[in-house]
This record gives sequence, structure tokens and C-alpha cells, in this order.
Amino acid sequence: MHGSLMLDIAGTWLTAEDRHLLRQPEVGGLILFARNIEHPKQVDELCRSIRAVRPDLLLAVDQEGGRVQRLRQGFVRLPAMRDLAGCADATSLAEACGWVMATEVLAVGLDFSFAPVLDLDHQRSAVVGTRAFEADPQAAVALIDAFIRGMHAAGMAATGKHFPGHGWAEADSHVAIPIDERGLDELRGCDLIPFQALSGTLDAIMPAHVIYPQVDDQPAGFSRHWLQGILRGELGFQGVIFSDDLSMAGAHVAGDAAGRIQAALSAGCDMGLVCNDRSAAELALTALQRLGVTQSPRLSRMRGRAFPATDYKQHPRWLDAVGALKAANLID
Repeated sequence: MHGSLMLDIAGTWLTAEDRHLLRQPEVGGLILFARNIEHPKQVDELCRSIRAVRPDLLLAVDQEGGRVQRLRQGFVRLPAMRDLAGCADATSLAEACGWVMATEVLAVGLDFSFAPVLDLDHQRSAVVGTRAFEADPQAAVALIDAFIRGMHAAGMAATGKHFPGHGWAEADSHVAIPIDERGLDELRGCDLIPFQALSGTLDAIMPAHVIYPQVDDQPAGFSRHWLQGILRGELGFQGVIFSDDLSMAGAHVAGDAAGRIQAALSAGCDMGLVCNDRSAAELALTALQRLGVTQSPRLSRMRGRAFPATDYKQHPRWLDAVGALKAANLID
């Protein structure tokens, strides 16, 4: 069985306990949060210390722009993606955002950001809100495709979230179990459009902790029907599937952390995230060790390709991108 665990750490440096956990072969990745981050040099040093323990680990962060931006001091404060929609040259600005974000994240030694958001802005979900690019699916596809183009040009793999769309369900899956009562035909005609259109462009997809009861009684991230039947089968997606954080309330339908990561991997996830709960991460790790999992070969595509310029802020593309974003009043 393929599968691995992505976990987190508590501070800005590695403890002896962190090092021990990271050495376990079932651990395949580490995600940084705001508490792990002070400034670019510190992040770079932390990533180097992690790679000294496990050079093959995937190092991730949530750096979408707007309110979901973990790297702040010494980094460009990107706009919320919804702010792009009203701009005259929105597509090129979206590409600039993707390139700037990816360049800065890669420059401090991280492999990728969990971005972009493919959810649609139905004006219903507070947890999605301005993280969405657009309300209209076709308009969203154009902007998201440009953002991914910028990420890829910088050397970063793109992760679309939250399949098959978190924009309609009103509850926040961090603290509740959201329900989307729409049927599959309605979803195909709206929220699934970005995932279908970009399934060959995205390197990874993260399913939502949302239940779509007309399709399956399990949240999408625990559903073989959603992940194997629709995402892999109908949409033909060949990339990585990451679970959303299995510590979130929306994942608790599958039991404890051991049950949750087994459910996610059984449904088709390549890597399960267990964050902000070390005891849960240890329980999930024990479950993977008992299962005898091996790492999915798909994960290699998520490795970051570092931008070649030693001082990227002097690179002509950087100057052009930042200049365009400033001219559009999207950044300071």
C-alpha cells in the first residue's frame, strides 16, 4: 500500500523529538505554519536543518496570498486572489502572483505551497471567501491557469484545492463537518469545472472535508467514489492526492488519527496531513508502520526546482512582476 505522513513541528528549530520523528521512513513531508517562521534567513536555516536529517522530505507551506500567507516578514504581502478579478489585466497579474509567490517560497528552501484554491466564490463559505479567484467557473479557470503558469515558470508544483469544491458548503471544516447538498450533475456544471479543466495542468489535488450526500456519505477525502471514480477515472487526474489536515473537525467522521489516515489512504490519497496535534501525528505514524506502507512514486513531482538567480529581487522578471502588482495597487 502506498502512503505517507506529512506532519508539523512546534517551533522555529528542530528538537530531538522532531529529528527522531522525521527519520521515520513513513514520514514523507513537513508543513510549516506561522509559528515556525520569523524571517527568510531563519526559514532557510530551518529547511537546511530538516534536510540534514532527511534530504528527501517534501517541505510545504500555505502561501496563497491574502489572509492565508504564512511567510510574511521579509516577503511580498500578496493580495487575496479575489482581488485580481476586477483588474484590467487580471490574467497577467495572476501569473505574476504565482511566479512571485513560488520564487520566494523556493528561495528559502521549501518545495511548494498548497496553492492555488480552485473553489468558487458563491458568497456562502466564510472559510473560502476571498481565497477564491472568481464566482464564475470559466473566469476562474483562466485566472487559476495563469497563476499555475507562474508557479511552474518559477519551478514549483501546483496543488489545487479543495476537490470537488468547498465554496458552497457554509460550515468551516476546521471546526465542523460541512455538507453540500447539491447533486453530481449540478456540481459537474459548476464547481467541478476548474478541476476538470486543469486536471492535466495540476501536479497535485487536495480533497475537501465536505460531505456531498447525494454522491457519497463520506467526506470527499475519504471517498473512493470521489477520488478513484471521479477524480482519477472521470477527470483522468494522474498527479498526487494530498489529504487536507486530518486533525480538522471535518475529518473526525473517520475516528481517531489512525482511522483517519487509513481511511484517507484507502480512498486514494498519496499522503495524509496530520497537523497541530503531535500525539495524533504519532498515532497516525504508528498506523502507517503497522500497515507497512511505502511512499508513492508520484510524490517526486512535488520537489521544488530552486530558482537559479542567487538574488532573485534583481532579476528582470521579479522587477516586472512586482512593478505590475504595485501599479495595480495589489501590493504596497
